[in-house]
Amino acid sequence: MSHDGVTPRSVMRSVAFLTAGALAVPALAGCGSEDPAGKPLAGQDIAPAARAQVADGGTLRWAVDAVPETLNTFQADADAATTRVAQAVLPSMFRLDRTGRPEINPDYLESAEVVETEPRQVVLYKLNQQAVWSDGREIGAPDFAAQWRALSGKDSAYWTARNAGYDRIERIERGANDLEVRVTFGRPYADWRSLFSPLYPKEVMGTPDSFNDGARRKLKITAGPFTVKKVDRKDDEVTLARNPRWWGAPAKLSRIVLTAVSREERAAALAAGTVDLAEIDPAAARRITAAAAGPRGASASPDRDSSASPGEDTSASPGEDGSASPGEDSSASPDRDTSASPDHGDDKADGDESRHAAKQPRRERELSTYEVRKSLEPAYTQLALNGSEGPLADERVRRAVARALDREALAAAVLEPLGLPAVPVGSHLALAGQFAYADSSGALGDQDTAEARALLADAGWLPGGPLKETEKGEKAAGARGEKAGGSEEDGKDDTEGRSEGDDDGVYIVGQDDKSGDAGDSGDSGKGGSSGGEGHGPRHLAQDGAQHLKQGGAPGAYAPKGTAAPAGAKSGVLTKDGKPLTLRFVLPSGPGSDSLRTVADRISRMLDRIGIRTETTKVSDESYFKDHIASGQYDLALYSWPASAFPATDARPIYAKPVPAADGSLSVEQNWTRVGTDQVDQLFDQAIGTLDESESRSLIRKADARIWAAAASIPLYQRPQLIAARKNLANAGAFGFETPVYEDMGFLKKGVRVSPSPSK
Repeated sequence: MSHDGVTPRSVMRSVAFLTAGALAVPALAGCGSEDPAGKPLAGQDIAPAARAQVADGGTLRWAVDAVPETLNTFQADADAATTRVAQAVLPSMFRLDRTGRPEINPDYLESAEVVETEPRQVVLYKLNQQAVWSDGREIGAPDFAAQWRALSGKDSAYWTARNAGYDRIERIERGANDLEVRVTFGRPYADWRSLFSPLYPKEVMGTPDSFNDGARRKLKITAGPFTVKKVDRKDDEVTLARNPRWWGAPAKLSRIVLTAVSREERAAALAAGTVDLAEIDPAAARRITAAAAGPRGASASPDRDSSASPGEDTSASPGEDGSASPGEDSSASPDRDTSASPDHGDDKADGDESRHAAKQPRRERELSTYEVRKSLEPAYTQLALNGSEGPLADERVRRAVARALDREALAAAVLEPLGLPAVPVGSHLALAGQFAYADSSGALGDQDTAEARALLADAGWLPGGPLKETEKGEKAAGARGEKAGGSEEDGKDDTEGRSEGDDDGVYIVGQDDKSGDAGDSGDSGKGGSSGGEGHGPRHLAQDGAQHLKQGGAPGAYAPKGTAAPAGAKSGVLTKDGKPLTLRFVLPSGPGSDSLRTVADRISRMLDRIGIRTETTKVSDESYFKDHIASGQYDLALYSWPASAFPATDARPIYAKPVPAADGSLSVEQNWTRVGTDQVDQLFDQAIGTLDESESRSLIRKADARIWAAAASIPLYQRPQLIAARKNLANAGAFGFETPVYEDMGFLKKGVRVSPSPSK
């Protein structure tokens, strides 16, 4: 779980969806300077160095959340560590560049293109003639065909998490020679570049047994710069070793050890020097920065430096032989005491307080050998509104919630303290820099407190009405009145910041240039201004939203002339004798501090329009399974990855729920339970066209409609904070780019490189 948000990985029906966005990328046309996709808000920060500056050998110890349950990325319990292994050891036909756009991976492909469109779409892959599996066999059509059959969905004996794209293939055959693979589609598929990344050998995909069980704990045959040497569940480690049959640039590192370290234990692991690279939370980042700025760090050069070569491969952790491991920068802490290693018993509880106090400076010296590398993760945090029942089933109430939010302030609260660009996310389906990105938030409208109040009034929520006496155990008007088992009820949030408002209490709906609520902190009153670019919401006529007026969508406003009740700012709103109270469900784990900060601000913003919130904190383990996926919430915060293939990967997130055969509601991954036929149709059209410009336009239209439904409100791109050894090169906060594992390594003795910018 990330320090600033919770992702739905643990309960997603298809975690391979996440993998697809990380491993596979689309080849798309470059864009001009006026392309609304723009550029990534933050670049990667990996301490880039030329391969000639990186020493040969050494072991990189890389912290992961857990040893993966499976090494098969197409199974439902695959996770981020599964992706990490697959990226290092398996073929990927395409990879993402720094801008989140695709490029052919030349280690495996010479070319890949659509060579026929009629009567069928045909893609011709021309493989790198040097590409071979670790057993010496050439990569070829039999591997492509085996993967297609396994993932096509036609054989239920394969326990697959998804079959998107593979179900459109009609046949796969050898081309003019063994290095050519012809893939013929029965139906056009715009996201064909998402397929066969990663590509598994036919030995894994060839039978249901080998697919279901053979690749869960081991991968005997691989074809990347590294191979899987050992999966050690006792010591919670996965060891990757150089692939002697690798035909590309040789891996600089001898080994990469993925070691399981929980988020709450990472600061201690860094202080002990037992890992070289780890994603961290802001608290750990501050501690590392403070250690680097100490008496020794203050005079150090800002350049990355290594005065000692990592030398030959060694598996020794610090302290085993009294010397620093190959992954450590001994020059950064010339007098570090190796007795601080856990292997020398320094951390044994001996009751001696003086020895315990003496350990602290040693730990801070160890921390000074690291630096924080930061960027923005290719994922965003959203506010989800459960529209299945209760007040939020009324889209006017959902839109009122959305119009009450100051998204710029929420993004700034999380990102500005970290020195990262605090720009609200403008799309559900892509991030700035990606091919399909455009800011479509104008389909809903900017923050406008007065308009939000008018929407609530039109929905029948009025101030000062009589309250019915609720029966014992009955909740207010939020979704699913029952309290979740095992949750900690915090009650209503503090209601500071109550607005002082309109002079006469009257707001004429549709006249957004008249704020009428100047006293509300953060209310810009620009909901309907229609100035040039960057002033007010964007009008999306070119995306089929020509009927949007005054920054909103049809139905986003109360009827023109409706007056907002004068007392809306001074009391709880009621309807049919029940107060308007929404249950805000949040994870309680130590990595969710930023989420809770954001939730508190959101609660205060909603309080200004008369909506009360009751915060329920639940364990991280039950957050998705017992609350989000089951619909036991009104408001929630969680994150989605930005896929390189939104037409394929985002469709199940926003698909209209449909009744299942057993009478239940099938929501796929649409946990807000709000969808429309039009959005589904736009996704279907986007996936079925081979015109890339048309596909992009359709995706942007779909996004505008998702905004208008106001069930998911993107807030900010998630921060990516990585602690890395100062002499570790070509690794860190990767941003959009697929890591280049063969280039990672430790700087040669005496080499200095300048820090890479994070913007």
